[in-house]
Amino acid sequence: MNKKIAWITDTAALLPERFIQEHSIHVLALNIVFEEGALRETVDMTHDEFYDKLRNSPKHPKTSQPAFGEHVALYEKLKDQGYDCAIAIHTSEQLSGTVSSAPMAAEQAGFKSYVIDAKIGSYPMQVMLALGIELENQGHAPEVIVEKIEAMRGKAELAFIPASLEQLHKSGRVSGMAMFLSNLLNIKLVIEYNKEGGVEVTKKVRADNRAKKVVIEKLERAILKSPVKEVAIIHCNNEAGAIEWKKELLKAFPSIQFTPTPLSACVGVHAGEGTLGLTWIRE
Repeated sequence: MNKKIAWITDTAALLPERFIQEHSIHVLALNIVFEEGALRETVDMTHDEFYDKLRNSPKHPKTSQPAFGEHVALYEKLKDQGYDCAIAIHTSEQLSGTVSSAPMAAEQAGFKSYVIDAKIGSYPMQVMLALGIELENQGHAPEVIVEKIEAMRGKAELAFIPASLEQLHKSGRVSGMAMFLSNLLNIKLVIEYNKEGGVEVTKKVRADNRAKKVVIEKLERAILKSPVKEVAIIHCNNEAGAIEWKKELLKAFPSIQFTPTPLSACVGVHAGEGTLGLTWIRE
């Protein structure tokens, strides 16, 4: 008899609402902490409202994981609804404590949960969920599903170009001098997820076009390893920039499907409005 599995993630994945509804995904909201208090992403504010507040807030906001009580309440609800277990795919443990809180919350609720550290954020988390749901529909056991999702992590890649270093400076990620020199010399950073799930600056180049070239070269290297069918053009409230970049990318990679995809507001807090990048999972 197949087990009834509940699927859980957090707003770092920023799933399309249609995907959430179609597959009954349970989403824990990450928090943006402004001076007046914490607001839950996608619950207490829209993305437009967030960026409006970000532009006008006198003090730079911070980010935090979902409250532990919310975690426990979700697992208790799933238990009451008759689920046998849950598979939770959360954003990288190196960037958020959500994934480490999940097992403790499940234990407190007395509910079986398989917790996966995605070691990344954004679109790849949706692909992992889609694979898991497909495997569940095929009748695979939770342990097999988890194993296959975890095997997928090594093929996921993400690189982005912060719009400016001002937000990174405000959030304490770079020094004031680094921000000054960046603005003076038009230096752009390329930031990537590493295999451990951390983020690191991999390139510093002058001009936006050179930074985009670095990200494109990363995609080219990925394709040499194994096929890439779909790529998300990730952005922080910069859909116009993503659409414009898509035109260029389709000329270079006509067989790949490119989809403009917004990033979590938590990324916007640190990387800033206007940020662009690419992410994919190799076949």
